[in-house]
Amino acid sequence: MSGRDGRIARLFRTWLPRTPRESSEAVVRNMWLHAFPARITKRSLSWLATGWLGTISLHLFLVLCLTGVVLMFLYVPSVERAYSSVKDIEYVVSFGSWIRGTHRVSAHLMVIAVVLHLVRVFLTGAYKKQGAPGSNRPLNWCVGIVLLILTMGLSFTGYLLPWDQLAYWAVTVGAQIAASAPVIGEQIREILLGGTVVGQPTLLRFYVLHCFVLPLLTFFLVFWHMWRIRKDGGLAVADRVADDAREQAAITPPPAGKTYTLMGKTQGGTVQSSSPAGLLQESTTPSVPAIPRRSTAIFLAVLAVCSLLGLFIHAPLEEPANPAVTPNPAKAPWYFLWLQELVSILTFRVGNFIVDGAFVGGILVPTILIGLLAAWPFIDKSPAAAAGVWFHSSRKVQNRVFLAIILATVVLTIIGTFFRGPYWAWVWPWDSSHAHPTIT
Repeated sequence: MSGRDGRIARLFRTWLPRTPRESSEAVVRNMWLHAFPARITKRSLSWLATGWLGTISLHLFLVLCLTGVVLMFLYVPSVERAYSSVKDIEYVVSFGSWIRGTHRVSAHLMVIAVVLHLVRVFLTGAYKKQGAPGSNRPLNWCVGIVLLILTMGLSFTGYLLPWDQLAYWAVTVGAQIAASAPVIGEQIREILLGGTVVGQPTLLRFYVLHCFVLPLLTFFLVFWHMWRIRKDGGLAVADRVADDAREQAAITPPPAGKTYTLMGKTQGGTVQSSSPAGLLQESTTPSVPAIPRRSTAIFLAVLAVCSLLGLFIHAPLEEPANPAVTPNPAKAPWYFLWLQELVSILTFRVGNFIVDGAFVGGILVPTILIGLLAAWPFIDKSPAAAAGVWFHSSRKVQNRVFLAIILATVVLTIIGTFFRGPYWAWVWPWDSSHAHPTIT
């Protein structure tokens, strides 16, 4: 083999190892693969175990970044030129409509994928403080909740950038809900808008948040989230492999060791360090090329789906933003419509007292839900055997409560999207007699 061929072979040996030893060396020598353990349980690679929803969410974020960089070169963040620049992207720039549509579809799918990922983790009890000694899965669960909030923030800040009627009034509705927070509501609204109304300071703040601040925070937390999975001894489903190994071998696991990665020192052992060598070979497989190959296939599938949907589902662009003309109804983005519907439902009169639905439905309820999600790993008293198991019998009640909350959120979103018309009155989706007037 010539020198050049040898260098090429060494380059691809990391990604396509031929022996178990080369698989282990690939993890150590390659910076991009160093976050992976040398071996991974076959259950962790199963589609049924996780649905690979976390990987899908990450790849959707990458598609958003790729398309967003292109759009940044064409967009002008000023109230005078923002709408016309988006219009040029849509109708003048070659493939501009497709790129914008792909970006929008990816944003919506990322919200859905992150929510489904959170649902999967809850229903499998994967947030429980089990696994390797020194692990802290509840912390990683909280990191995931923050990532969900950042995902919503990314979509919301990008919603204003077209500077059309849909974007302008959706952000106005969101700012009004934020202003209903007690004591600091008005201050939050002014910080968010850069003043008392949606204008140039608002557009500039949303642009910086959408293109720099929130993506940077998301990148940091995503890599921390992935590092925490390694630090916590792998996915929760791997705990069952370790339990099986201990039962079959009737041994006590060895003292916790330490592994080292480019990202830092990892406390605690893993399923590999506490399992007999025979069972290890049967229940695990080298991480390389299994994980890179699967991840690449998922990325290509995500890119293909988003690209195809971007061809047929065009991003909307309504009339230019006009503060003097109010759409009726003015709706928040779809992922916040459940809050807007709650605001409507919880605004009612009790004698001479009017319940402030904006505070109760828009601030209090979501705050309580986020607090409950963050505290749930410490409330959950189900046994260790429930971690990593779908719908474990010991978690029936909490799974039903959680699914009821998710179902209620979905139903409220559907009602707000399809069954609310002018003045937020109930309308049937197929009834075209209800015009959507504007208020001037």
